[in-house]
Amino acid sequence: MSILDAAADVLRCFGPDRLELTVTDVVALRGAPKSSTSRLLRAMRDAGLLETVGDSKRYRPGILLFELGQSYRAGSTLVARAHDVVSGIVDRVGHTGYVSVRDGLDVMGLTYVAGRNVLRVGTPVGRRLPLTASATGRTLLARLEDHEVRALFPGALPQPSPRAPRTLDDLIARLDGVRRTGFAESDGEANPGVGALASAVGDPETGEAVSLCITYPQSTVTVAERRQIIDGLLDGARSIATIMGDVRCAALQTASRPRTPQDA
Repeated sequence: MSILDAAADVLRCFGPDRLELTVTDVVALRGAPKSSTSRLLRAMRDAGLLETVGDSKRYRPGILLFELGQSYRAGSTLVARAHDVVSGIVDRVGHTGYVSVRDGLDVMGLTYVAGRNVLRVGTPVGRRLPLTASATGRTLLARLEDHEVRALFPGALPQPSPRAPRTLDDLIARLDGVRRTGFAESDGEANPGVGALASAVGDPETGEAVSLCITYPQSTVTVAERRQIIDGLLDGARSIATIMGDVRCAALQTASRPRTPQDA
């Protein structure tokens, strides 16, 4: 493993639930020797990738990573357009919105728009959710061919809740529904009591793909509000897909198809 691979491994150890790590923590998470891990963390600190927390022996991501993240968001036309669409929907419905991306077998929020409703839900930006058990993840998986999806999951699917897909055939069937309707829905799968609606779009030139998502407390969302969210996501994804030339966008494919009761 190269030093770049090792450094990337260390950075993946951080998350919303692990904001700071010691050498011992990283050793436990990576399974690497303590001596080489200590040297690696010091080198990453000296390069600006990490910083120490005061006088303690804990490390956290350095300011350089924050600056690079800002540059990534600003430099991605796709992310910027998706964020604008999500922001507009949040303004109309008051629920929380995200623009999310796939990272391996997980999906994670890249940008966040706080809802204005008194009762709202959300997860920290950067927190990972299983691709298979989230609306955002399934919209991104639906952009792949079935054989590509099957290759990603040679073993058992993650089961964060009984509502998540249990088998590959179940997952493929749900992805077919995403391709047909243009959106995916999560019913308390990754987070109990939290519902989510999402639609994905990509940029053929860069290979980027993002999912536009609105989350809400399942107990409060109305049928009319749910329909408003779906229409906003589909319209937004279609507009971005048209600009980007994204012929794989499921929402674009459903634009001229009559709506059926199953789509409601």
